[in-house]
Amino acid sequence: MPPSTPGAALRHGMTDRRITGLRERLVRAGGEDLPLAGDSVPDPTVFDDCVDHAVRVFQQRKGLIVDGVVGPETEAALNDAQYRLGDRPLFFDEVAPLHGDDVEELQDNLSLLGFYYGHLDAVFNRQTEYAVKELQHSLGVPSDGTVGLDTLSGLARVRKKITSAKAFSLRDHHRLESLQEALRDRLVLLVPSGAGPQVSPAGAPDSFAADQDAITLDVAQRTRDLLRAVGAKPVIAAAQGAGASSSSAGPEDLDGSVPEVPEVLPDDALVLTLQCEWNSSPLAQGVATFFWGAPDTRQAYSPVGQLASDMILRELVARTGALDLGSHARQWSALREVRTAAAWVDLGYLSNEDEASRLRSGEYRARLAEALLCGLQRVLASTPEPTATGTMSLADIQDYYRRDG
Repeated sequence: MPPSTPGAALRHGMTDRRITGLRERLVRAGGEDLPLAGDSVPDPTVFDDCVDHAVRVFQQRKGLIVDGVVGPETEAALNDAQYRLGDRPLFFDEVAPLHGDDVEELQDNLSLLGFYYGHLDAVFNRQTEYAVKELQHSLGVPSDGTVGLDTLSGLARVRKKITSAKAFSLRDHHRLESLQEALRDRLVLLVPSGAGPQVSPAGAPDSFAADQDAITLDVAQRTRDLLRAVGAKPVIAAAQGAGASSSSAGPEDLDGSVPEVPEVLPDDALVLTLQCEWNSSPLAQGVATFFWGAPDTRQAYSPVGQLASDMILRELVARTGALDLGSHARQWSALREVRTAAAWVDLGYLSNEDEASRLRSGEYRARLAEALLCGLQRVLASTPEPTATGTMSLADIQDYYRRDG
């Protein structure tokens, strides 16, 4: 079996010293029932069938792309999965915040008790510390913000009284119900593929990344122009490794300036990540959307993000005739870490010759952009829209704002 390149993603068939540690981390992440231990296999440095199976099971459980490859997303999720609530003291560290599955479990419990109102992002941030202090005050233990034995014992006593009404979800729904003027003056961050970490799907040709970047950037630019026409404040995230004024990102404003992405997004901002897909089968085709939530139950951790995902998918299917591959809950960092409503949109498969041809068409990309605009309008409109899915136009939305202005 060939050795891997140092630092490269790990996959089936590789031999690498890092695989010994990978086996141990998979066991701690819940793979205790699999023969992964180094003393139970001839060579623990080999990425064999058992490791491949364990990685895929882990990816499925965490809502990741199930490809058996230990790349950046799977690596980060494995690192977080090494901790369970109670394994270590938890506290706020401004320089190097603690993160892991134990923090997410804590946030979930705090949310169910009504103390925490943020995303379950597995990061012990300042908001989590405030929630812990409120819990400690209620429990009658020292309110120092550190989750130690006393706090965990008190939490265990009250957990039985927790209801299923998640406070952060209720707050998100309330935010949706109280929205006024919908898209007008609202920040919409458009993230084409080049602005995120570039990990080409297994089997994709070398040209995939460049083709995907060109398509998603063009759709982002067309969507930006439509959003501006209805009074929104769209921003296109710059390509990674490019300066703020990079022409490759194409986010120039009407006056020639380049609006910068705020370091902290407003609570009512919307984030759309645009990607294309590749599959080993040339028959694979269709559009899909994703939101931050639990893959096994489809429970939304961001109801606004879920609604955006659902409405955008409906418009995409109605306007393009593409196959509906569904709206799905995922725990990807791109959805979890933005701390506001976010949707991930797969625009189609470049591995399908017919779909790739459509994606390279300017007319088709224009329909994709219209679908994104109208999907967001349906999410944020303060009154129900009678217009049927796929028939709303830019003029309809502009008329909506003139009536309400």
